[in-house]
Amino acid sequence: MNWIHWVGMIPAIIFPAATMIQIIHLLRVKNAAGVSALSWSAFAVGNLALYVYTEKYLEWQALLGLLGTALLQLYLIVLILYYQRQATQTEV
Repeated sequence: MNWIHWVGMIPAIIFPAATMIQIIHLLRVKNAAGVSALSWSAFAVGNLALYVYTEKYLEWQALLGLLGTALLQLYLIVLILYYQRQATQTEV
């Protein structure tokens, strides 16, 4: 395994972990105040585009780091919109 593969492991671990931290936080506090659905949408689109661009569809670094993170980010966006909608309904 050459050094490029080792470097490829860094985002494959950090990106999903960082997204999971945000998901866990949202699930604990049940409040999306200050969390931008637009920013996370841009991250998800960027990860999907980079996954397609790299053309390394079956390498675990691309699957986990890009495609897996994009799926987690889509779930995060759903949570953000859900909690924002709940907050709006309770204010009325």
